[in-house]
Amino acid sequence: MKAIRKTRFLLLDKRNISSSENAELKVGSVSKHHQNPLMVEDKPWEKRFDNLYGNILYDESEELYKCWYSPFIIAHSSKDMSLSERKRRTYEGHDSQEMGICYATSKDGLKWDKPDLQLTTFEGNSKNNIVWSGPHGAGIFKDTHEKNKSQLYKSIFQGLKTSLSGDGLSWSPARKLVSKDKIAGDTHNNVIWAPTLEKYVGFTRSWGETDRKLEGPPTKTNHAWGREVSRIESSDFLEWSRPEVVLRCKSWDHQPYAMPVFYHANTYIGLLAIHDQNSDRVWTELAWSPDTANWHRIDEGQPFVQCSEHILDYDYGCVYACATPIFLDDEIRIYYGGSDWLHTSWRNGCLALATVRPDGFAGYQQVNTKKIGVINTPIFKQTGQAIKITTDIKENGWLEVNLYDEKNEPVATKRIYDTSTDKLVFAPQITRLNAMRLEFKLNQAKVFSIVFED
Repeated sequence: MKAIRKTRFLLLDKRNISSSENAELKVGSVSKHHQNPLMVEDKPWEKRFDNLYGNILYDESEELYKCWYSPFIIAHSSKDMSLSERKRRTYEGHDSQEMGICYATSKDGLKWDKPDLQLTTFEGNSKNNIVWSGPHGAGIFKDTHEKNKSQLYKSIFQGLKTSLSGDGLSWSPARKLVSKDKIAGDTHNNVIWAPTLEKYVGFTRSWGETDRKLEGPPTKTNHAWGREVSRIESSDFLEWSRPEVVLRCKSWDHQPYAMPVFYHANTYIGLLAIHDQNSDRVWTELAWSPDTANWHRIDEGQPFVQCSEHILDYDYGCVYACATPIFLDDEIRIYYGGSDWLHTSWRNGCLALATVRPDGFAGYQQVNTKKIGVINTPIFKQTGQAIKITTDIKENGWLEVNLYDEKNEPVATKRIYDTSTDKLVFAPQITRLNAMRLEFKLNQAKVFSIVFED
């Protein structure tokens, strides 16, 4: 059977937009799952989840969700601590604390089990789900392009150090990352295989000066330094490039904290954690890149997954996205670490889930709803294929799609009145052209993506 040829274009990627009028790119609508929190600090070694630093995948061969997460296993806990006590007691920071990597599984991605792995001893007992004591801020992924099965799983963590595993449970000794620069990596470090580059690309944290004006001489707390996202790359997971800053901290008030990255529809998307230095809360925004090196913020300042506004709710204080989303037919699952109080205070953590409609990370909508919004694509060479559209449409709204040939002559028009995913607008016989472009007219509508399909 001949494979279906399908090419997907996200409109959040500005390579797919040539012009716009009365239309702007805005983040999509996220829903938090009604079963949240999905997993909490309920084991003696889960002293504090903090940012969770979760890494989740769905293993199709085992029909199993797998999660690696990093709680502090040696630390003081804030469990059952009242809000007044949290405010009164001085936060003890990370001194004399130790993080570890733990493992959980799920059949449905909602109910999670913490198996007794008997890999690591905690307080004289190996009946726990601790994979490894010590690593901080670990990013773990399954390298599906790897031919050596003993190196199928790869990790990177604070140090910067790397490790390899055949099953994701038994890991090789930590290996100091060979790089031309030293970098601490105190964040949720993560690595992906970048298919457009055929290289491993890692993202970690560095520091740079910001716009903050100091009062008096600089000190440990009175300074203008802010967090940044830096990038490294490698062809073999051994030799790594010099770290280069790819997202600078433009404002001391809002600092990039971590950015798990994934690849979807020929676009690299970053789930960017932003730490508000004034409120001491963290939410998740969006960024995109064509090449992992040049990044563009999406709807900057607007949370994609935002904190609850209810004090001591499971994600009132912090929202740290896990790496990476899980793509289902009817939704995209974005798992995240939530915590109920402030980032640098006593807090209880959890694993939580937010969902978004297919391709619904960000889309174009009207600026002034009393005027039609218009966006145009560049010329496409994908001719002779069906064209499908993903859109959200409000009551009494519509999306008009106009097809033009390479001479800018109109070919066909279609109006959509209902929210749709991969809605057929033009059949292949209509698109048999030398080249073509699309125009979208928006009336109470938001458009996310285009698909060309045999």
